[in-house]
Amino acid sequence: MFDWYDNLTARLRVAGDYLWPLALRAILAWEFWEAGIGKFRGENWFADIPWAGWQNGFPWPFEQLGPDLNWLAATWGEMVFALLLLFGLFTRFAAVSLLVITGVATAAVHWPAEWESLGQLWQGYVITAETAGNYKLPLLFAVMLMPLVFHGGGKISLDHLLLIMTGRSDYVTDRFGDFLSAALLFAVLGLATVFVEPRWGIALFAIAALLGVASLTRR
Repeated sequence: MFDWYDNLTARLRVAGDYLWPLALRAILAWEFWEAGIGKFRGENWFADIPWAGWQNGFPWPFEQLGPDLNWLAATWGEMVFALLLLFGLFTRFAAVSLLVITGVATAAVHWPAEWESLGQLWQGYVITAETAGNYKLPLLFAVMLMPLVFHGGGKISLDHLLLIMTGRSDYVTDRFGDFLSAALLFAVLGLATVFVEPRWGIALFAIAALLGVASLTRR
């Protein structure tokens, strides 16, 4: 009875394998490239970040690098990883790296220094600068990066071309759902949050470690 619908959705899934990763890569590449090239052409304002109010400064270990080195790393990181995203080359590595850059930027500039309730924290979910923070945009970037971490660059990417050239394209369809898969999930979530809220990140890493150990005991 629903064969027509199942056939339609099956074709939409195949079409989506080409479209959605390319669309995400393109828009994220543009945003991060624009941020990086703006820093490249501008003056280093990291040293001028006020270390009071809702701005926290750089989290550990980046606080040890100093404003000049952080500026250099952020500038070239945003530009280089944006290009890798655009061409779909080492997509997962680029997406994870940009996730780290986004987390550090959120902690340094966009996250409230103090909050006492989730309702108070939610006040910072805005674009414009407010006393409660303004983490809406970096949070959206982090959420958009995660599908690229988990699913890769898609079929219109240099990564996929390399799989074809090495005779490994069939591995793209492989799926392994186990404790190690869950451990990787919590590890990525931990990486996305540890710079912003270290306690959350450490808790997520701890869950990932426990799941990783569980995966070893089941073998």
